[in-house]
This record gives sequence, structure tokens and C-alpha cells, in this order.
Amino acid sequence: MTAAQLRAARALLGIDQKALAELSGVSVPTIQRMEASQGNVRGVVESLTKVVEALDRAGVELIGEGVPSLSGGRGIRLKEIARKPQPRTDT
Repeated sequence: MTAAQLRAARALLGIDQKALAELSGVSVPTIQRMEASQGNVRGVVESLTKVVEALDRAGVELIGEGVPSLSGGRGIRLKEIARKPQPRTDT
């Protein structure tokens, strides 16, 4: 799970960091550290597991890179981009 996925999951549920902490049984500072990570979330495996399980119970499917989503629910996913998009220069 990436920090961006975690923030997006919370946004889709419409909950704040405090609510996610309560749902998962971890502290608010732990959620804050996870969301501040660069790339993949780093932390104690037990805490990560609790957060992922809480999101799953709340109805969020975390989709790994290159893995199809089979649940059929609504959602969003970042496309794999070969290069960073450049601003348009047409006038």
C-alpha cells in the first residue's frame, strides 16, 4: 500500500485520520506517519495489517500494481505512465 492509496481510501470513505485510527485500533500519529511516507507505507507490520483490514471491512479494495479488480465496485486507479506528463506548449 502506498501513502497515496491510504489517503485516497480515506477520502473515498469520507473519514478523517482520527476515524481511521479508531476503526483500525492504531494511533492518530501512526496514521499520520503512514500517510507522510514516500512511496510504499512504512511501519510496523502489525499496524499496517490493522489499517488494511479496517479499510477492507469498510469496503475499500486496495489494488496492487498490475492486479485486476474483480469486485465490480466503483473506484479509481492510476494508470501506469511511461514518462512524466509534460505541460502543453500549444498556444
